[in-house]
Amino acid sequence: VQLQASGGGLVQAGGSLRLSCAASGSIFSINDMGWYRQAPGKERELVATISSGLVTNYADSVKGRFTISRDVAKNTVDLQMSILKPEDTAVYYCGAEVRVRGKGWSTYLSRYWGQGTQVTVSS
Repeated sequence: VQLQASGGGLVQAGGSLRLSCAASGSIFSINDMGWYRQAPGKERELVATISSGLVTNYADSVKGRFTISRDVAKNTVDLQMSILKPEDTAVYYCGAEVRVRGKGWSTYLSRYWGQGTQVTVSS
């Protein structure tokens, strides 16, 4: 299973960016998908998650500014980021809890991460 993230880049404060992530491989189903970020010298933190039933959860710091969406059939998740602030600068990672097709009829649950994409917000 692979998660491929795209988007990101450099934007001025107040601007917008959109991140996309696509999961591929021997996927039986995907539970939660989400976005996380890690700023220099800080721990990785949750930004937003979305369940297979499209229930969303956001960090307080991004509520009202970021919107997570998902195409369950295509195994993709997007993050629309608006009103960006310099403190949003970080490497953003998509993550997913995937039920993977194993041998025969078996499946197993595992978490996967994308490669990370840099978001830089200038003041």
